[in-house]
Amino acid sequence: MNKNYDYEVQKLYLEMMLADAETFVRCQGIFDSNLFDRKLQEAAEFVNEYAKQYSTLPDYEMVNATCRTDLRAPESVNEGQLEWLMDEFEQFTRHKSLEQAILKGADLLEKGDYGQVEALVKEAVQIGLARDMGTDYFADPRGRLMGLKDKNGQISTGWSALDNKLFGGMNRGELNIFAGGSGAGKSLFLANLGVNWALEGLNVVYLTLELSEPLVSMRVDSMVTGVTTRNIFKEMDDVEMKVKMIGKKSGAMQVKYMPSGKTANDIRSYLKEYEIQMGRKVDVLLVDYLDLLMPISKRVSPADLFIKDKYVSEELRNLAMELQCVFVTAAQLNRGAVEEVEFDHSHISGGLSKIQTADNVIGIFTSRAMRERGRYQLQLMKTRSSSGVGQKIDLEFNIDTLRITDCDEDDQESNGANRGSSSVIDSIKRKTQITTTDEDRPEDPNDGKPASKVRAKVESTKLREILAGMGGDEDEI
Repeated sequence: MNKNYDYEVQKLYLEMMLADAETFVRCQGIFDSNLFDRKLQEAAEFVNEYAKQYSTLPDYEMVNATCRTDLRAPESVNEGQLEWLMDEFEQFTRHKSLEQAILKGADLLEKGDYGQVEALVKEAVQIGLARDMGTDYFADPRGRLMGLKDKNGQISTGWSALDNKLFGGMNRGELNIFAGGSGAGKSLFLANLGVNWALEGLNVVYLTLELSEPLVSMRVDSMVTGVTTRNIFKEMDDVEMKVKMIGKKSGAMQVKYMPSGKTANDIRSYLKEYEIQMGRKVDVLLVDYLDLLMPISKRVSPADLFIKDKYVSEELRNLAMELQCVFVTAAQLNRGAVEEVEFDHSHISGGLSKIQTADNVIGIFTSRAMRERGRYQLQLMKTRSSSGVGQKIDLEFNIDTLRITDCDEDDQESNGANRGSSSVIDSIKRKTQITTTDEDRPEDPNDGKPASKVRAKVESTKLREILAGMGGDEDEI
């Protein structure tokens, strides 16, 4: 719809605002005198400055005498007309700001400064009045809680042990990060989450900035069908049949490769095109992974990971809020986490900038011994909507099908996951110790040494004698 913002229309905006101080105050946040016609700029500036200085509006005679205008008070202004004024003035401000951004952008484009042009246009199109007054806490408790449950409530991760710590699952509009070292299984966890949610009927988009689409899809084949990765090609017919049958009862799962260095805007553009072509909304967005993305328009040194990750994290969280989807990504742990068995904020690559922005940060811990046993452990490093910080959860891993599932309840309890500790880690941390009773400690009258040390010396002497009898060399002990 074409808009006509000529002198008479802009003059009407000022006349109606002067007639109702409340409406002017509501529009003052986006009021810019430079957007008005040149003949009205002085009057608009006078009204705005007068209101700021005296906390009231000037009358028509004051404006006309000071600025040589001919503003006239309308005979009457009703509520519906004032609503029209706010709608129209909001669009006027946005369109005129966009017009100025385009005019300024022409010179910037000649200099090749595309980032500044993008920032000007983005700022212009985001102009708007604050119509949403928030939540009246005491007004409707049941409606508020039901709305949270129905719209933004928790969505189960598919792992009940993790759901219990997160008070039911992950929320729409939040940024969730799985953090792990190189080869710890970040991509595996994202793919398993995607499978869990797709099998529950949700529409999942998996964006990979590292692995190829065919490789990710082949991993998902094993997870969905139960056919081991080494037998995928041998049992291709069986895999095809199972995938198609399961797909008929599940939600959608789209796997898309993007080269590293992309931004949140690139993701936003892809998702808009996805929704148009596929005709469905995105319920779950998985991005593998955050460290490979770049800020939208900020020029950040690649060496300044804190600032880069700060911008990227904030932009991704804004995207999650905009889409109202479940958003999960991954991040790298730094070198300091390599020898650690319990993670804290200092182990996140890039530092606190990610943790400060994210709603949930979950560390992935594993070791060679744990992988041999088919175990992963999740450590809740940050949870904004639950009290699970510091809790640990053991999950079962099938090395053949790459499927990650809940451990049996008895296994969880025996591992101590529900108590916030794990026997797996305890066994790694445990050191060999000699415990003695009071009877072991009396001094030996011959040499003054504790009895336990005397016994150790005797046992060592016996061992040497046995080896000597077998032809061994005592010096090797």
